[in-house]
Amino acid sequence: MTTTGKMTPAKETATLTVGGKTIELPVFEGSVGPEVIDIRTLYAQTGMFTFDPGFTSTASCNSTITYIDGDQGILLHRGYPIQQLAEKSDFLEVCYLLLNGELPTAGQKTKFESDITHHTMVNEQLKSFFNGFRRDSHPMAVLVGVVGALSAFYHDSTDINDPYQRMIASYRLIAKMPTIAAMAYKYSVGQPFVYPRNDLGYAENFLYMTFGVPQCEPWKANPVLSRAMDRILILHADHEQNASTSTVRLAGSSGANPFACIAAGIASLWGPAHGGANEACLRMLEEIGTPDRIPEFIARAKDPKDSFRLMGFGHRVYKNFDPRATVMRQTAHEVLEELGAKDSPLFQVAMQLEKIALEDEYFISKKLYPNVDFYSGIILSAMGFPTSLFTAIFALARTVGWIAQWGEMIEDPTQKIGRPRQLYSGDTSRDFQSIDKRS
Repeated sequence: MTTTGKMTPAKETATLTVGGKTIELPVFEGSVGPEVIDIRTLYAQTGMFTFDPGFTSTASCNSTITYIDGDQGILLHRGYPIQQLAEKSDFLEVCYLLLNGELPTAGQKTKFESDITHHTMVNEQLKSFFNGFRRDSHPMAVLVGVVGALSAFYHDSTDINDPYQRMIASYRLIAKMPTIAAMAYKYSVGQPFVYPRNDLGYAENFLYMTFGVPQCEPWKANPVLSRAMDRILILHADHEQNASTSTVRLAGSSGANPFACIAAGIASLWGPAHGGANEACLRMLEEIGTPDRIPEFIARAKDPKDSFRLMGFGHRVYKNFDPRATVMRQTAHEVLEELGAKDSPLFQVAMQLEKIALEDEYFISKKLYPNVDFYSGIILSAMGFPTSLFTAIFALARTVGWIAQWGEMIEDPTQKIGRPRQLYSGDTSRDFQSIDKRS
């Protein structure tokens, strides 16, 4: 894994005057993006902290992995535009890029694919974990428990100070996540687990383990669906310092083992404001049901007194458009054409909503364009995935981003254990009273 890049101090400093005292704070500039004011000495010099709920104006780390410009609709992985990677690359090549900083040579790619492939099996005793869950357990609940438990089985890759063990843990997590996610699905429908096959690619293997039925009928890969799944994985591989990635880094800052850190990331991703967006989007499309009901829901979305809002439109980071959505839109058409599902009511509703969002002045003025979740939910549903598995697939894809960010954090010499501060507004010091004296 590559080490964190160096920050370049800008020529100017920021001047802060508070309480009659003026201090100078250094300003750092990265290779691209906003400059940052270094406030690490602020408390020592002023006795004050900054107040930034959600850390939306705070750079929590120095990273070389992913860059987002939400105003321009740009997403880069190690400098490469996401559109180029989705069109010209494959998921494991993107994994190598995120982990190592450069695209692999032909020989490096072959070896990396082989290493990942030969780590896809999970310890047979992990089967017992699934028997402890109810059949209707949400797959994310299963993933949190099983991934966290991996550290109980792979003791030889939990020493975070050993670069080799960090690498093996990274490979294991990337390789085993599809197996675990597929097992969660199979358990929910009462079917036997399907073991991975070494002759299949990463996305193909996941589809096989999810939809293959052993001993009953041969499973045949569909290249259109396999490529669509591969693109979904690429488009969700990493997204800078979002909630789940920050959770992984915060957990890792304490020295926790990588399996525990990724389990923490999965738990954070599970929230409906984060990874559950495509699941919520599909449920919305199902609620609308047919194109003739769209005007009713559009009116509700425009009504400031109505709590209803259209899911899958707009993005907290992208203020212009989601660069992943263009690729996902084309993929959605390819998949639905392949499956003969373009006439389905669900897709018709989606296309009508898309048309309105791109033409209606209300949506244009608020920049509520279709995002990646809008299309990915449609694709996954058409491919046969239950809605409950959508976020687990997101976790599968994002694992490599989490691992790359975690590894970068471990190697960063300036990294400290995470310890956010607070603005305390509770009671000041008071004396304890015995219960007979309390009114």
